[in-house]
Amino acid sequence: MLEPVQRIPRYELLLKDYLQKLPEDSRDRRDAEKSLDLIATAAEHSNAAIRKMERMHKLLKVYELLGGEEDIVSPTNELIKEGHILKLSAKNGTTQDRYLILFNDRLLYCVPKLRLIGQKYSVRARIDVDGMELKHSSSPNLTRTFLVSGKQRSLELQARTEEEKKEWIQAIEATMSRHEQTVEQFKLLNSSHREDEETPPNSPNTDLGKRAPTPIREKEVTMCMKCQEAFNSITKRRHHCKACGHVVCGKCSEFRARLVYDNNRTNRVCVDCYTALHGSVLSPAYNTHTPQRRKSILEKQASVVAEHSILCSYMHYMEKGAKSWHKGWFVIPQNEPLVLYIYGAPQDVKAQRSIPLIGFEVTPTEQCERSDRKHVFKISQSQLSFYFSPETEEFQRRWVKALSRAGRGEDYNAKHLLLETEEENEGTGETLGDT
Repeated sequence: MLEPVQRIPRYELLLKDYLQKLPEDSRDRRDAEKSLDLIATAAEHSNAAIRKMERMHKLLKVYELLGGEEDIVSPTNELIKEGHILKLSAKNGTTQDRYLILFNDRLLYCVPKLRLIGQKYSVRARIDVDGMELKHSSSPNLTRTFLVSGKQRSLELQARTEEEKKEWIQAIEATMSRHEQTVEQFKLLNSSHREDEETPPNSPNTDLGKRAPTPIREKEVTMCMKCQEAFNSITKRRHHCKACGHVVCGKCSEFRARLVYDNNRTNRVCVDCYTALHGSVLSPAYNTHTPQRRKSILEKQASVVAEHSILCSYMHYMEKGAKSWHKGWFVIPQNEPLVLYIYGAPQDVKAQRSIPLIGFEVTPTEQCERSDRKHVFKISQSQLSFYFSPETEEFQRRWVKALSRAGRGEDYNAKHLLLETEEENEGTGETLGDT
């Protein structure tokens, strides 16, 4: 038997079928058409009521899942997507199982509660859709990752599959787009000027302290991003600036400032953010301990250089005569295609050294010469030699090609390198992996 809410759509279908079989000259046609219009209008209202009930039912289920701690049951709220996801730690890059719940106006970041019966979650953070930004992860070694940055919090998340990542990104982007359209429509209806129109949205320091930064993972930095001194576990420990997200030492982050996104609570900030937020210069005592330095040619931030590079990746390397391998982040910039920069990690603000590549020859190593690592090759010039060990055979081919051309002084770009590598792979029946 049909439920009451199902009868009206059924009446509409029956009337449509009746009209199709009714002769054009029938006396009942006019009354039947009027009845169909009335039933169609009633069906629209009925369907809208059904959808509203379904949305409310979904909200109630989530309300129970959260143990009633979040006020989400409202006619204006709409559940967009929910599900498990992995969260990457900003400290060491480890993953933790978390639960995301996306509404039309907010994203809830939840952690599981310890319960014997029935799974419940506790809300760890709320990120408003207003002001939310979505980015792909900058780390080349982490797949299926993306960044969600909001005024209250920034999260680096990892999906279990590429399909799951695609679904989350599409859902978040669609929600952000709908929110922007709603805001634009409201602006058109409201003719009054906004208070913040005088400040361009992309001007420097506009959002500093007003929205949570995307913290840089500690393991992607080997030196303070301000004073450039190397970190160690005893006297030079890592700290995060809560305003910009940079990894800095204790000396460069001994300042405190109130941050709007954290309800104006006092937080640890770096020297640059303190100056920007307070609009004042530092005390003379601090300046006496940090003398002005001449900028070195090695002071090129690794992440910026890598964005416009011919080739970049992790490799292990060893200079001829050394006894052990060292891991580094290697970059050939597009604007300096004949120079190889070696960094300690992908977010370092200064390279450890640079190698002018003109005149170097690239040769494979004999198995007996360097058998302690895989994919080893050598570059040499006169008495100077370096051994390199990329993480994959594909990267070995690409590095050999890039360094060989740079050694001959040939200027080219990343697109040419990629096309040549793809052509070689087609000839051998292999496919080019993601970089």
